[in-house]
Amino acid sequence: MFRTTNWGSFWQAQDRWFLATVVTLVALGFAMVASASSDYSAHHHGTIYYFSVRHAIYLLIGLVGLSLAAFIPLKDWYALSFPLFIAGVVLLVAVLFFGTSVNGSQRWIRLAGFSLQPSEFMKVGMVLFIARYITKFQQDLSTRTLYFFRPLLAVPLVALLLLAEPDYGATVLISATVIGMLFLSGAPLLPFITLMIGVLGSAYFLAISSPYRLARLTGFADPWANQFDSGYQLTQSLIAFGRGHLTGVGYGNSVQKLMFLPEAHTDFVFAIWAEETGFFGAALIIALFTLLVTRLFMISRKALKRNQPFIAWTAAGFAFLISGQAFINMGVASGLLPTKGLTLPFISYGGSSLLVSLVMVGIVMRLCAAMNQSATRVRKPQGKAMEGVEEL
Repeated sequence: MFRTTNWGSFWQAQDRWFLATVVTLVALGFAMVASASSDYSAHHHGTIYYFSVRHAIYLLIGLVGLSLAAFIPLKDWYALSFPLFIAGVVLLVAVLFFGTSVNGSQRWIRLAGFSLQPSEFMKVGMVLFIARYITKFQQDLSTRTLYFFRPLLAVPLVALLLLAEPDYGATVLISATVIGMLFLSGAPLLPFITLMIGVLGSAYFLAISSPYRLARLTGFADPWANQFDSGYQLTQSLIAFGRGHLTGVGYGNSVQKLMFLPEAHTDFVFAIWAEETGFFGAALIIALFTLLVTRLFMISRKALKRNQPFIAWTAAGFAFLISGQAFINMGVASGLLPTKGLTLPFISYGGSSLLVSLVMVGIVMRLCAAMNQSATRVRKPQGKAMEGVEEL
């Protein structure tokens, strides 16, 4: 599976802006977690460094995952796409039977003192699976409606398993990513509109069918009406944003992290960052994610021009995943969206999220290397299902 790599050409092929943005986000993420978790860590574990040390360990594990992902040839990622999807489904089933319940949600499997969140790994498996499907049936997708709906059969299966945990945020994110990838692939407009109506209707039904989710929606609409109940997290987050003003209260000087804002170092780390660095600090994070996603779509467009569809759709899928998750997390923290349990990629504390985010970076690095390697070769005849994949 692993291949000896010419490191000179490998690094020369990389998108430097993409990698620089990832490094910056990871560095700022470590600083955010260290600050946001310090008081909670001291209160519960007797040291302010408990979560920052564990985050550093997760980061090292993530870098190993990134390196392994970058080593694996593109043809093996193509071949592994369906097995990884099946493995993700198996993990989602396993967590329902062997998972650990935290705050009413059974989303984690504990292994050797660490927590594994299967939904994070399902995201990568789903993107690779759909990218392979589009690569094989690109022409049929644009002309035959059946081929548009076939890959969507996987979405209800994954959604039902996620909702059983429950994990409504991951359900929305994965579903939106699949729909976005199929839309960009040139799917017929009428089936796509029909699908969107069905998805929005299902999302509305799911939102009102559970008292827990309905309470979050009503709390989002007017959090101050129930500021000590369903609206507590959002009101505390908004207070953090309000205290930040333009330049913030200074790094490490947050008041909301003093046990006022729950999940301050995970789901709401962006609020603490906004409190400590103000509008300018928050704008910096948004600009970095915008740049990151833009570079991924540029990689996707370049691959399409070179007739390398698997590279193109994988990069586009990761762009949808990262942008969607970042938008939801920051939207929740700022009161733009109802509360969802999604971390901020590369930044929030959490082993599975950080590991999967860095593995995606490793895969993108392999995509860039494969795209550059293929560009130096004589083009083959068109029409092969694995064009640009079979030799890389």
